[in-house]
Amino acid sequence: QVQLVESGGGLVQAGGSLRLSCVASGRTIYTMGWFRQAPGKEREFVAAVCWRGGSTNYADSVKGRFTISRDNSKNTGYLQMNSLKPEDTAVYYCAADQNFLRCSEYAKDYDYWGQGTQVTVSS
Repeated sequence: QVQLVESGGGLVQAGGSLRLSCVASGRTIYTMGWFRQAPGKEREFVAAVCWRGGSTNYADSVKGRFTISRDNSKNTGYLQMNSLKPEDTAVYYCAADQNFLRCSEYAKDYDYWGQGTQVTVSS
């Protein structure tokens, strides 16, 4: 089993920055992804960092503003969010995929999920 705990959410003005963290315990995680869900909307992919080569994948809506990274020695992932917009307001979830051959943008491919952290961007 893997437990994921997110932190770093909060309230920020448009144009500001936040850094989310996700600490994994229990087992080594492979691909780590971030998803978000706004009220009344489907959960959507934000970014993923792959086990193989550490490559990254981003949703078009966050490219150039968000950066995903990981520290394997700490089994921790990060999502640096810059130039935040009101439309980034959502609950952000980190997720872990134990299939190290895959680096998916689909929520169904992830095995473990954190409890979520609220990000609110005011205009």
